[in-house]
Amino acid sequence: MRLNRLVFLPAALVVLAGLVGCSTRNYGKADRAPSQLAFGVDMAKRGLWSEALFRFQQAGELDPGNAHVFNNMAVAAEAVGEFDQARELYDKALRLAPGDPAVKRNYARFVEFYNNYNADRTTPGEGSEEPEEPADGDQSADGDGAVL
Repeated sequence: MRLNRLVFLPAALVVLAGLVGCSTRNYGKADRAPSQLAFGVDMAKRGLWSEALFRFQQAGELDPGNAHVFNNMAVAAEAVGEFDQARELYDKALRLAPGDPAVKRNYARFVEFYNNYNADRTTPGEGSEEPEEPADGDQSADGDGAVL
């Protein structure tokens, strides 16, 4: 009997720690933007960009004034290849928070990519719709890429 307790106790502690870890992720309230945002960030970290985009869209419907939601939505749209949608989402994030350094940094990185993407898909002589650079000069993409 003593052997069973020695095996059961560590196993129970591992399961309990896992349950506590899950509860801190804030996934429990699907009707709240922070819950959807947290879930989306977790999905993005796992490389599940379509699911992340869906979760960010849900958060955007629940909190349409949150620039970080639209910034994350734009990053996810980029990741799934929806570049025109990403541009619109970055524009919205910038309108909501024009001075936010993370949004400006992600947008600057996207502008460089988007201009090259448009140049590659248009034939010579055709105009391409290019996004404008942020006006205040903070266009350096520090770190390793997009900020979620």
